[in-house]
Amino acid sequence: MTDDGFATFVGARYPALVRYGALLTGDHGHGEDLAQEALVKTHRAWRRLHPDGDPEGYTRQVMVRAAWRAGRRLWRRELPAAVPPDRAADGDAFDVRDTAAVVLAALRQLPPGQRIVLVLRYWAGLSEQEIATQLGCSSGTVKSRASRALTTLRRTGGPLTDAFAVASSPR
Repeated sequence: MTDDGFATFVGARYPALVRYGALLTGDHGHGEDLAQEALVKTHRAWRRLHPDGDPEGYTRQVMVRAAWRAGRRLWRRELPAAVPPDRAADGDAFDVRDTAAVVLAALRQLPPGQRIVLVLRYWAGLSEQEIATQLGCSSGTVKSRASRALTTLRRTGGPLTDAFAVASSPR
């Protein structure tokens, strides 16, 4: 079976999809898993998506829905280890300035539903109604989860507090 551009699509968009998955899940490894699972579904639907459809939009939609469902599960496929894995040495002078690490650390503090709403609102730039449609919930649910998430981030402080305060202020 020929892929008719699927390999090209994956080669061009895979890093961006993994970043999107990492934001949705709060973890780079889980984000990569999420992107790969979504790409399997995209491959199955490729004939109807290519060339006239929107394969990236479809893949992102699959990722959002999978992250939303996974966030509602009690067990997330992780088992605690008896001995923690090795960690990088403390004292890296650039850790404080690593924006990606700061963003992921802040997003990890939030429950999955709140994290997904913030990523869709401020990273993907979707409106509250678009998010509600994607997640299959009311716009009130989207508003309350975004509000709770921003309140949590403000309460915990840190370098992202100002960024989210600006992003959430009325325009």
